[in-house]
Amino acid sequence: MLAAALAFVGHAAISAQRPDGGAKQPAKSGYVVPRTANGQPDLEGVWTNNAGTPLERPAIVGNRALLTDDELAAVRKQAALITDECGDAVFGDSVFGAALGKVTKFKSTCGETGNYNHFWLAARWFDHRTSLIVDPPDGKLPPYTPRAQARREAAAARGREHPPDGPEDRNLFERCLMPGDFPNLLAGYNANFQIYQAAGSVAIQREMIHDVRIIPLDGRPHVGKAIGQLLGDSRGRWEGDTLVVDTTNFSTLSNLRGSSTDLHLVERFTRVSADTLGYVFTATDLSTWTKPWTARLLLKLTKDSMHEYACHEGNYGLRNILSGARVQEAEQRSTSPGRN
Repeated sequence: MLAAALAFVGHAAISAQRPDGGAKQPAKSGYVVPRTANGQPDLEGVWTNNAGTPLERPAIVGNRALLTDDELAAVRKQAALITDECGDAVFGDSVFGAALGKVTKFKSTCGETGNYNHFWLAARWFDHRTSLIVDPPDGKLPPYTPRAQARREAAAARGREHPPDGPEDRNLFERCLMPGDFPNLLAGYNANFQIYQAAGSVAIQREMIHDVRIIPLDGRPHVGKAIGQLLGDSRGRWEGDTLVVDTTNFSTLSNLRGSSTDLHLVERFTRVSADTLGYVFTATDLSTWTKPWTARLLLKLTKDSMHEYACHEGNYGLRNILSGARVQEAEQRSTSPGRN
């Protein structure tokens, strides 16, 4: 089992040198993928992503796709030190950079109020890779197009100059509608997925925000271009043991690192061992990036159950923020001459 998973990781590094980013999954190392009752490759179960590998390759490792054995051992040891349950929560890619940089005590940039401690996060795992991105070979997102850069600058300016007027001005993650990335790249925090299979469709439920993607396998075309959806419009097919999911029709509110409605996502799911699911996706959006990019992840089978993601405690968070703002506005009006 471990050998097959390591072969997948090794293939990821080699694939980074290929023009296509190695979109196809590697050949199995003698592992026979089990079948469902209707003969499909069996991908069912609860899978988790607690990888500590960052999406993009950090500058500290230069252009190296892999850590040495000694470096990997040092990262694992340092990560264990800085992810103490009583310390600040180390979200996302921060844990890799902090561990590699030999930080002895992690300090969140969120400040003291409202910050998490690390008790709420799962333990992270590491392998030799220095980035999840395998194409471009430098392990980094392609450059943003001028149009995308203009969108990013306009959004940043609006955030600085115009406070939110209502809940619609807050991001979808804060509103408990959708995580910050699609597909969800956040690891270690509600990073579980459950796959269900039927003869004509596959469903993927995400623990974070608890949305469900239902993916038809019957060859039907995508919906019309005028219809945009938060999770896009997905169509699936089997290529040998690999489930290939083609997704288009994203809405103006969908987001993958600043993507637009032109995003075209191709995902590949392959069971590479009894407890490991290889997951590869290629994102194409020439309105946002100058060329497509590909990332690889390893998801681990877990015996844990999916839990309710309640998001806001009692779902009063935004309501209280808004009602508090109205009180402040009333106080300002009462103390400002000539204002109603």
